[in-house]
Amino acid sequence: MEFNIEERLNWIRERIKAGNAKGVVIGESGGKDSATVTALCVKALGAENVLGISMPCDSYQNDVDHANLVANRFGIELLNINLDSTLDILKQGIESDVALSKLAISNIKPRLRMTTLYAIAQTKNYLVVGTDNHSEITMGYFTKWGDGGYDFNPLADLTMQEVLELGKILDVPSDILKKAPSAGLWEGQTDEIEMGVTYKSIEEFIKRGTTDEESLDIIKKINKNTQHKREMPYLYK
Repeated sequence: MEFNIEERLNWIRERIKAGNAKGVVIGESGGKDSATVTALCVKALGAENVLGISMPCDSYQNDVDHANLVANRFGIELLNINLDSTLDILKQGIESDVALSKLAISNIKPRLRMTTLYAIAQTKNYLVVGTDNHSEITMGYFTKWGDGGYDFNPLADLTMQEVLELGKILDVPSDILKKAPSAGLWEGQTDEIEMGVTYKSIEEFIKRGTTDEESLDIIKKINKNTQHKREMPYLYK
């Protein structure tokens, strides 16, 4: 796989210049995607222009530890902003009238994080960097107006496996690259279990348009049902 790293770095620099921004903020989840994005942005802009933000929100300590590991590895400043009480207050306010589903509550978390990232980015004249990869985008495996909300995304053309390979080249800590992909929505949650299909099958679909019959049916159905996530809102004309 040819990653065109220098072209990717120049593209990041161009986004900053076009946005007349001073730097970037990255939500540090402790996962492979945000770690790889951090490594790219540090190479492109220098560590002093990259701000990592860890936002525990009913999260797991291992993810927070890995966010700190990434910050230390690449020499960036890391803010730790705990959103637990914010989540609780919002849930209580809504559930006084509407009993929320488990998935709805889980999706509040990335939307609170998006709000936090943009508040800090606007204050510092920074841009928000996205971390969704091609496999996740194909499956709509991101929260609309949550982790799907950003100013630019340097991983959007790379599958999950390709992100892992690029992460190795960029010296992302191996503990992060080896752990099972998870959005951390609830205990024991993993991407593949929730989607009902493996990342390997998704990659086969992206690159060849096919995979095993059972996985193909799941991928096509989910891709169709999540098309609205990959488009701007429909506007009446």
